[in-house]
Amino acid sequence: MKSTINFEDFSAVDLRVGTIIKVDDFPEARNPAYQLTIDFGELGVKKTSAQITTLYTKDELLKRQIVAVVNFPKKQVAKFMSECLVLGAVKDKDVMLLHPEQRIKNGTSVL
Repeated sequence: MKSTINFEDFSAVDLRVGTIIKVDDFPEARNPAYQLTIDFGELGVKKTSAQITTLYTKDELLKRQIVAVVNFPKKQVAKFMSECLVLGAVKDKDVMLLHPEQRIKNGTSVL
């Protein structure tokens, strides 16, 4: 377990639901990855990369809702600018995406 944080630390993280609207291969990445374009409703569209190629095809990801951190600073990944961080759980070194059980409005806060 990591060190204990206070509620203010946690509340500073902006977790939102978004829908993947575009999936591209990312051949420049060090490890196999996709480039994802995600619609966060009123927050707009953000891009990120994710090393999720072993469990998901591009077709399986398209129109899938996910949970992401949307208030990290932008980060350069190879020749690509990542604008958010998609959340997942690690199973046998593979990442399984976290997602709502039912369709929900894009941009909805996760508490």
